[in-house]
Amino acid sequence: MMRLCRFNEDRLGLVKQDHVIDVTAVLDRLPSFRYPLPKFDPFIAELDSLRDRIEELADGQPGIPIAELKFAPPVANPGKVIAAPVNYRRHLDEARADPEIHHRNRIAEIERVGLFLKATSSVIGPSEPIRVRHPDRRTDHEIELAVVIGKNADRVSAHRALEYVAGYCIGLDITVRGPEERSLRKSIDTYTVLGPWLVTADELTDPSQLSLKLSINGELRQNASTCDLLIDIPGLIAFATRFYSLVPGDVLLTGTPEGVGPITPGDVIQSEISQIGAMTASVQAYS
Repeated sequence: MMRLCRFNEDRLGLVKQDHVIDVTAVLDRLPSFRYPLPKFDPFIAELDSLRDRIEELADGQPGIPIAELKFAPPVANPGKVIAAPVNYRRHLDEARADPEIHHRNRIAEIERVGLFLKATSSVIGPSEPIRVRHPDRRTDHEIELAVVIGKNADRVSAHRALEYVAGYCIGLDITVRGPEERSLRKSIDTYTVLGPWLVTADELTDPSQLSLKLSINGELRQNASTCDLLIDIPGLIAFATRFYSLVPGDVLLTGTPEGVGPITPGDVIQSEISQIGAMTASVQAYS
C-alpha cells in the first residue's frame, strides 16, 4: 500500500502523511534501454518488484514537508492518455443544454461515441501552471478520476479489469470549447493535469464510491461521486481494450461530472478525490 510521487528535479518519493521520503535510489534497479526506447513507463512496469526496496529505502529516513515540494505528474512516460466523454448523466444533460459547450455538435452517449485520445504532450503535474492558449474562447475545467494501467492488457473482461490497474490519481481534463474534435481541443499543452501522487491499487481497492470536488478560487463548482458513472471503471477498461492494447503507464481519464465551467488566467483550481487527496493548480495566460 503506497502513495508515490515525482517531485522537484525527477525525484521519486514515498508519501507518508504530510511528508515525502526520497526513494529515488530505487530507480537504479530499472533496466537500461537503448534506442528505440520502450512504449511503456519502465517504473510502472516494474512497480510490484520494487515495492520492498522502496520500503527499505524509506525506513527511518526523514521526510520533506509536502508544502516545500514541486510535484510532477506521477507517471513520467504515459504511452497514451485515453479519455471517456460525457460519462456522467448530469454532465451529459448539461452539455446538451448549453450551446457554449456543445457548439452545435451532437452530444451522444458514451456507448455510442466511444473513447478518445489526448496527446501525451498535454500532461503536466500540479506545480506547473495551466496556460490558456485561446483567451478569446471559453476554456473549461473538468475533474476526473485518473486510472493508471499497471500491466499489458488486451481485450480483458470487466470482471478482471481491476487486476490490470497500478493505481489512481486526480486528473484535470482542461477543454477549450468549440466545433473541433475533442482530441484537438483537449490536447493543448498543459491541458492534462495529473497528481498529486499515485495511490496504488492495493490501497484503493474500490474506485466505485469516490467523491470528487473541484473549486475555483474557493467557489465549489463540481461535487459528485464515481458511483454516478454511466460506465464504471472496470467497464471502461474493458471498453478501451476492445480497441487498444494497454501498457504500463497508460492513463485512463474516466469522465467528468456536472458543473463544468470556465477558467481564466489568475484562477486557482482546488481539486479533491476521496482516498487520494487534494491538489492545487494555477491558471496563467499562454506565453
